[in-house]
Amino acid sequence: MNTANDTPSLGQTLMARLDEAATFSRPGPGVTRLFCSEEHRQVLEPIGDWMRQAGLEPSLDASGNLVGRNPRAIAGEKTLILGSHQDTVTEGGKYDGMLGVALPLVALQALKEQDVELPYGVEVVAFGDEEGTRFQSTLIGSRALAGTLDDESLAARDAEGISVAEAIQAFGGEPEAIPDLARRPEQVLGFVEVHIEQGPVLESREHAVGVVTALTGIERQRVSVTGKAGHAGTTPMAGRRDALVGAAEMVVEADRLLQATDNFVGVVGKLEVRPNAVNVIPSEVTFTLELRSPDGETRARGREEILSAFRRLAEARGLEVAIERTYAAEAVACAEWLIEALEEACDGAGEPAERMFSGAGHDGLAMHDLTDIGMLFVRCRDGLSHHPDEAITAEDAERATRVMMQFLRAMASRV
Repeated sequence: MNTANDTPSLGQTLMARLDEAATFSRPGPGVTRLFCSEEHRQVLEPIGDWMRQAGLEPSLDASGNLVGRNPRAIAGEKTLILGSHQDTVTEGGKYDGMLGVALPLVALQALKEQDVELPYGVEVVAFGDEEGTRFQSTLIGSRALAGTLDDESLAARDAEGISVAEAIQAFGGEPEAIPDLARRPEQVLGFVEVHIEQGPVLESREHAVGVVTALTGIERQRVSVTGKAGHAGTTPMAGRRDALVGAAEMVVEADRLLQATDNFVGVVGKLEVRPNAVNVIPSEVTFTLELRSPDGETRARGREEILSAFRRLAEARGLEVAIERTYAAEAVACAEWLIEALEEACDGAGEPAERMFSGAGHDGLAMHDLTDIGMLFVRCRDGLSHHPDEAITAEDAERATRVMMQFLRAMASRV
């Protein structure tokens, strides 16, 4: 798709930027870039450059988001918000989150180079935290813009005991000024995010893009199982209060119940054992339980069934169990007008696109409290995400960028 002077295509430019962003990672497989980490700080420099090339003025806000605004947004005109998150899971991929930051900036730069002036404000946001990998509180940046970030979330602590508020302060943000970030709904046109699908549907349809209708509901629980430590060689097997054995039974039972319920998925993704010594009976195990369903009643029933099973299993082994819900977000619908606008943009760009549901959570879960939301999915290889082998093609990157350009041009008639 190169021109005669070998100017990179939009897809090639986008892929090169995503490759560059991926270099800002902890050592090891894939990409690990946590909220308010040094890698987070470093990746903001190229993102800021991309914003300036797209005609936006970048600035770090009080919550750790990097926000780029065009002159109309700075002047206070009604504004369309675009973007996604810069943070990753541990050993994640290059495209989850970062695609939704880099793609609209490539699209906006291309329109600028074509002398297209959009008659409305535009913000592109690289949200600081969506994954919740470092802290058990998530969607920090998007909840700040929506005006729903609470003090309890700012008090959440990481494995080193550092609170969200302390991390933001050290990063250059201002936790006390976060309430001032809340956007006024009447000043916002809507929020649109581009994201890899993280599933196999588009690949099975042989489509590069899809239009999302709704985002799944998500909740997270922290489960602490307490038993009694003892010498692994001298304590008889009968009567042991082994917290790890009890927790293992709980994990297996949760999986069994999830397997038996339609439209209900979940995972135990993090587990900590104490004292974690080779010859000591584990005295305490703490693990996370994440549950997802597009139907709130299904998730509520499933949750109660799983947690009741945990309590029964603990009692049977003489263990104590404490359960704390650390996060919850209900499923939200995308706005019909944005669904239709994205469908029209796909059609205008010559891309077949069908409607589809998202089984993942996104910043739109928080932004829905502020404004109408829309989402464009991009095909990813084997539907794989949260993994070093996460991949998209330059051709699909090109197609999705042209859809976004079409969408941004057509938004002029909806302002």
